[in-house]
Amino acid sequence: MEEIFVCMYEQNPHAACQHFRRSVAAQLREARYPLYQLGNPQLRVFRTDYFLALVKPAAAVPGNTVQFHIPMEMTKVELRDYLENIYNVPVAAIRTRIQYGSRSKKDHKNCRIKQPDFKVAYVQLAAGQTFQFPDLFPETEKTTEPGSFEEEQKKLLERERERLKEDVRRPGVPSWFGL
Repeated sequence: MEEIFVCMYEQNPHAACQHFRRSVAAQLREARYPLYQLGNPQLRVFRTDYFLALVKPAAAVPGNTVQFHIPMEMTKVELRDYLENIYNVPVAAIRTRIQYGSRSKKDHKNCRIKQPDFKVAYVQLAAGQTFQFPDLFPETEKTTEPGSFEEEQKKLLERERERLKEDVRRPGVPSWFGL
């Protein structure tokens, strides 16, 4: 195994690192259960190998539709069982699609890097169930008191911007290059 890994590394170091990262991530993700021996009590804890990510949809969706990012290996039936049995969420319908990873990034060798693909699941909740995505970071307007530190800092920054503003009569000439 070690010789194969070294050989892979010599051919393409980037691929070897990706292989190593994938194998470590797979080991960390998989649930390890104790070995069952006759006479031992039955295992009562159920841990899945899947991680779901509840995602806020970019476009407006109906109140009874929830969007998840799920692993590529997970099926609709597994997702339905997961939500109904573990979280007690009644599910009416599930639609999935595969979102291909972008290829826009480049590494230090100017080689394109493809982001991993993932599956997007749209779960329609049963009748009478709605879900409103929480507003985690509300946009609130800060009111500053006159004479406060923030007000003075804002005035100082405005004066500094005005002072450093380019002279329209001499474009491209630095301010320190005066006559």
